[in-house]
Amino acid sequence: MPTKNPRINIVVEPSLYSVMHDLATSEGISMSTIARDLIREAIDLREDVALAAFADRRMKSFDRKIALSNEDVWK
Repeated sequence: MPTKNPRINIVVEPSLYSVMHDLATSEGISMSTIARDLIREAIDLREDVALAAFADRRMKSFDRKIALSNEDVWK
């Protein structure tokens, strides 16, 4: 039965293929699932880096003198 999800083809060097194959074998899942999970993890890490950079910029511009307290916000 064909899948409804889009597919991609990737080319990897033999050493990366070997690591992915070993991971898939040890976890008892397909190479496709390993590739999908690793891609998700990489995207999550990039999002974390972007959000951390955003938080750093916000912290640099934070001025406690003009910030609202929790009580002020929820009045």
